Amino acid sequence: MPRPSASATYPGDDFDADTAYGGFAHEARAEGNERRVRRGFWPTMKRAASHVPFADELVAAYYCALDRRTPLRVRAMLLGALAYFVMPVDMVPDILAGIGFTDDVTVLLGVLGVVRAHITDEHRTAARQALDSAR
Repeated sequence: MPRPSASATYPGDDFDADTAYGGFAHEARAEGNERRVRRGFWPTMKRAASHVPFADELVAAYYCALDRRTPLRVRAMLLGALAYFVMPVDMVPDILAGIGFTDDVTVLLGVLGVVRAHITDEHRTAARQALDSAR
C-alpha cells in the first residue's frame, strides 16, 4: 500500500491505482473505454461535427487513442475523454441545440491540451483522410 504523501489533502488523495493493482487499473479502464469509443465515436462525431470547431484535432486524438504506440497513460486520458463524448447521457444532454456539446468540448479541450504532444503527424493525416472521405 502506498505511504501517505505530505501533499495529500483528503484521505485517499495519495492512492495510486497503478501501484496498488500492479499497473493494471488504467489498462482495464482504458480497454472498457476503448470498446465504448470504437462503437460510438463516428456516429457521435457525425452528430457533433457542426458543434465542434476542432473536428480535425478530435479525430486525430481518436487515432492517437487507438494507437498501441501511444503511452498507456495518454491513451487512458484520451479514451476517457472520448468515452464521455460518445456517452448518450452526460451533464448537458447533447440534443439541446447549441449547448448540448459544450460540456463534451470542455472535457476534450482540457485533455487535448495535456496530451497534444503525443498526437503525431501520422494521426493527423489519418484524421484528414477520414474526414475527407466522410464529406
